[in-house]
Amino acid sequence: MSESLSSLKNIRTLRAHARNMSVDVLEEMLQKLDMVVAERRDELKASEAEEREKAEKLAMYRELLQEDGISVEELLSGMQSTSVGKTKRAPRPAKYKYTDENGEVKHWTGQGRTPSPIKTAIENGQLLDDFLL
Repeated sequence: MSESLSSLKNIRTLRAHARNMSVDVLEEMLQKLDMVVAERRDELKASEAEEREKAEKLAMYRELLQEDGISVEELLSGMQSTSVGKTKRAPRPAKYKYTDENGEVKHWTGQGRTPSPIKTAIENGQLLDDFLL
């Protein structure tokens, strides 16, 4: 909590500050504080009303499900099976073939960092097309 808000909560600090202010200024501050408190109460009432309405709707839906002989678990399991999740894409096929430093034949899809044997060969004048499958 900030220092200014802490001082507003402390009655002694309020009295000390109030000694230096006129009554008109104090009354204006009181009116503004009353307005802020009223707005905050209205917000709380509105959120409570929304929560009550949501609870009533849930109770109504639960009752409708029970009347139709459907359990909540059945409803949820039906929804989970129809949800579309992320599918893993198939790996890309290799486009290039090269021999590494150990003499092993390897393949490269053409994506990502260029393997060092291919990079070295390109720097020495070969073309990337020379490594096509």
